[in-house]
Amino acid sequence: VQLQASGGGLVQPGGSLRLSCAASQKISSFTVLAWYRQAPGKQREFVARITAGGSTDYIASVKGRFTISKDIRYTMYLLMNTLSPEDTAVYYCNAKRGTAEYWGQGTQVTVSS
Repeated sequence: VQLQASGGGLVQPGGSLRLSCAASQKISSFTVLAWYRQAPGKQREFVARITAGGSTDYIASVKGRFTISKDIRYTMYLLMNTLSPEDTAVYYCNAKRGTAEYWGQGTQVTVSS
């Protein structure tokens, strides 16, 4: 399984970005899809997840600003609004199926004026 994250970039505080993660297999084959991030000098942290049934969960700091979603074919998304410098990190997509876990390569998000 391959996951390809894209959509990162440089954005001003208060701006928005939409990250995409393209999977090499049907999205419906995974039990959980998630986004993680790793800021400079910090450990990788969970950001958001969506289950096969569509239930979502978010880290407290992004609730109300970020939205995780998926399409019916091969792609998951993370819509990020009202970005702040604290959101600066490399964002990774993640997929789980049974005991197997897969990671994308990461996409850099930089929030700066």
